[in-house]
Amino acid sequence: MIEQKTIKFSGYVWEVRSGDGDPGHNHWSSDNVWVDQDGYLHLKITQQDGIWYCAELSTTTSMGFGEYEFYIINRIDLFDPNIVFGLFNYPPASIGPDRTNETDIEISRWGNPTYPNGNFTVFPTVYETEVGNYTFNFSLNGSYTTHRFVWTSNEVHFQSFHGHGNDPQQKIDKADWLYKPENSQNIPQQPLPIHINLWLFDGQQPTDSQSVEVIVSKFQFTPSS
Repeated sequence: MIEQKTIKFSGYVWEVRSGDGDPGHNHWSSDNVWVDQDGYLHLKITQQDGIWYCAELSTTTSMGFGEYEFYIINRIDLFDPNIVFGLFNYPPASIGPDRTNETDIEISRWGNPTYPNGNFTVFPTVYETEVGNYTFNFSLNGSYTTHRFVWTSNEVHFQSFHGHGNDPQQKIDKADWLYKPENSQNIPQQPLPIHINLWLFDGQQPTDSQSVEVIVSKFQFTPSS
């Protein structure tokens, strides 16, 4: 049995994924995730011997209601259409199946160069019930961005900002969405691990055949008081 690779980042222990599987029928390499001497997290999509490898990691602990912030370094608005960058919580099997109990910030055009590249999504507690989704197109004025969601029992508030921080004057245009459904079952209710991933839509290589790297300088969770 292969021992699971773990790393420490932003005060948490994370498990790094390896092997094959969804999303996108991708190959995942633990070599594509590391923390540098400054404590910054790196995720990379690489190609070796004609095979493309993606990156994913998740916290070994679960977190509940509160504020989640991710500090990113990269011109993520200029991604190839086949690149997907995700910041999200996700349920273990003991809580629910795929497409339930999940809150997503995803940067991707899902293989279509004209599709909006900003995506906020909330999956319900029960499979095949209402999914909340908001898409928007954005462009950046630099390589630094902050992405956040505030999760409570009855709503999720998403926002993204230019730079590192949450100055209202630096909010990315249209990157602000409050999801407050009538039924609280449409909002995850149990603590969940946090995942960060960088992968290929439908396993399709980048149209420019270039490797991709994203740096996460900080992840911060502030529980609800």
